[in-house]
Amino acid sequence: MQPTLHRTAFLILALSGALAVLLGAFGAHALRELVSDDSIQVWKTASFYHFIHTLAALAVLLTPGHPRMKKLAIHFFLWGMLCFSGSLYLLSTLDAHHLPIRFLGPVTPIGGLLLTAGWLLLFMAIKKGGSPE
Repeated sequence: MQPTLHRTAFLILALSGALAVLLGAFGAHALRELVSDDSIQVWKTASFYHFIHTLAALAVLLTPGHPRMKKLAIHFFLWGMLCFSGSLYLLSTLDAHHLPIRFLGPVTPIGGLLLTAGWLLLFMAIKKGGSPE
């Protein structure tokens, strides 16, 4: 990856990690009064996947492998987090905001597919090799 892109990816992922921590804390403390226990569990799932895939994308940056495949893996992780965790964050708070967003239900599995594709792209990046960055 190009040095500027590499730096930009680290910055985006650092913010994603901070956001994962903040959203996890928000779900653990502030949401208790607003939503059901089932919704809290959905929020926890969103937060867990958000955090794990932020760390996974950081690992991609540090792993030797094919640069283009690594870049694709990071993009798939980011879009997957947005679709998977983002839709779960919103859907788990329906009790609190009552916005008409049930249409986001199908976005969650699409996000899961994007996350899975990110892992497969990481596999291919390592398998194809390339010079370590």
